[in-house]
Amino acid sequence: MNTRTDRITPRHAGFWSDLTSVALRALRLASRDLEAIIPGMAVPLFFLIVNIGSLQSFVEGNLPPGFDFKGFQLPVSVIFAVTGISRAGSLVVDVQDGYFDRLLLTPVSRTTLLIGLMIADLAVVIVMTIPVLILGFIIGVGFETGILGMLVFILIGAAWGIAFTGFPYAIALRTGNPTAVNNAFLLFFPFAFLTTAYVPKDQLTGWLSVAANFNPTTYLLEGMRTLILQGWDSTAILQAFLSSGIVAMVSFTLAFTALRGRVRRK
Repeated sequence: MNTRTDRITPRHAGFWSDLTSVALRALRLASRDLEAIIPGMAVPLFFLIVNIGSLQSFVEGNLPPGFDFKGFQLPVSVIFAVTGISRAGSLVVDVQDGYFDRLLLTPVSRTTLLIGLMIADLAVVIVMTIPVLILGFIIGVGFETGILGMLVFILIGAAWGIAFTGFPYAIALRTGNPTAVNNAFLLFFPFAFLTTAYVPKDQLTGWLSVAANFNPTTYLLEGMRTLILQGWDSTAILQAFLSSGIVAMVSFTLAFTALRGRVRRK
């Protein structure tokens, strides 16, 4: 009797298969981690209401008639909602319990370990903008550019949210420390307040005006505001995306350098 032995040889699933697996796992974990997402929605909504209630009369009273402070403030709340949102905390858990190191023993594509997480971040960031937009509509904010402008508005916010994720991922991979990752949002504070968060750029004076000119968040907010208040301004919109691109170049370089460093140590 002849017998035949089938030899099964494991093979690498491929980049797209690895990317899909990492992204889907991250999305599942995000859906189970709502207690970390809900506060991120509540805080921007709270500050939108407080800022409008406390500053609207003062700001509009000192600017030309017709200035819409509500529409002016909506992009600020969206940026606060999407900045610092990442799966870096989940990555720290994977590092601490050894799951990440076990993944490095497999033929999985190393870059997908970060890109897959960022895809999940993109989905979460888009979801985070929805409650802020709904509140904006409730209080009377409209888009001069219509529905298409609103979609571009969401894309600008999402681009910024993803651009910033490189910083917490770099910290997570280098330190494996959840406290350090949670404090990554503090990196955004200079971007947030040395800019046109509360008044237009032409109202800023002295060193604050100079700082705002070099702050990428200034151009991010200008691009989002023009969609609400003025209409289509291709230069402002392009500068908004470009500002996110510059931040992404820095943060992604740090994140993928940290990833390579951790891979070499294993």
